[in-house]
Amino acid sequence: MDELNREETNIGIVKISDDVVSVIASIAAAEIKGVSEIHQGVTSGITQMITGKKNVSKGIKVSIEEGEATIDVVISVEYGIKIPDVVTEVQINVKKTVEAMTGLNVSAVNVYVQNIILPKVDEKQK
Repeated sequence: MDELNREETNIGIVKISDDVVSVIASIAAAEIKGVSEIHQGVTSGITQMITGKKNVSKGIKVSIEEGEATIDVVISVEYGIKIPDVVTEVQINVKKTVEAMTGLNVSAVNVYVQNIILPKVDEKQK
């Protein structure tokens, strides 16, 4: 968890959980056209099966050191979309959104494309 000192107001300390940053980053990545899904790790999938709760921050890893956040995002991209364009847009949107909403400095947004999703063929089109 990261601490933000607001010296101007001097009211107290604000702590932002890594999970909160993960949720913000997940939503920001999902906003980009061409991102089909954000992957969850094995442990997140098992936790979801056991608890029945969906983890919105799946596929996002946040590490905060010395006031700077590094965010890892694992995504699937729709077939036919230029991967470098999608990845760049995800990086820009995640960085901009996390910095705007939390006040943290984002030093890196690492995007891992794990899968390509093919469009579903309708039975009627066959």
